[in-house]
Formats: sequence, structure tokens, C-alpha cells
Amino acid sequence: MNLSELTTRLHAIRDRNDWKQFHSPKNLAMAASVEMAELVEIFQWLTEDQSRQLPPEKLAHAGQEVGDIVLYLLLLCSELGLDMNEVVRAKLADSERRFAHD
Repeated sequence: MNLSELTTRLHAIRDRNDWKQFHSPKNLAMAASVEMAELVEIFQWLTEDQSRQLPPEKLAHAGQEVGDIVLYLLLLCSELGLDMNEVVRAKLADSERRFAHD
């Protein structure tokens, strides 16, 4: 996945629709949170096994919500001047260090 290309495409959609005025870091973080709540709602009241075996329509819906979340996070990184690849790699390296088992 080329995050730079995805961000460029997102900016094109944003600019074409004059949405930049709404894309403050606060608003983008809130929008990502709302989409995460929509993802959580898909799994609400399911058993552990049911959550691992979603029917095709629910699995597609979950994929849509995951896509929404990732796209909002890409826009948030852009607004904050963060490189998504760098922050994810740094966090992964930190987790590998913190949770290493000898």
C-alpha cells in the first residue's frame, strides 16, 4: 500500500469538495473515533466465535469501516505533518522492544 499515493488521492477528494476547512486535527480524530464506534457496533453482542466468523455482508461492512478509519488517520497524519509509515514503524519497534521475550 503506497500511503503517499493514497494521501494524494484523499487530498484530491477533499479539495474537490472544499472539505479542508473541516479537516482540523481535532475533527479528523473525532471522525476516526466515530468510524471506530461504527466498527465496534458490528461486533456488539457477538460471541468470540461469531466475531471470528462474520457473514459476508457483515465482513464487507467491517471492511468499509476499517477503510474509513485508515483514511481518516491518513488525513490526520497529513494535517499534523506526521509520516504514517514512520510513526507505525516506530511504534512497532517500541512494541518489539517492550514485549520481547527472551
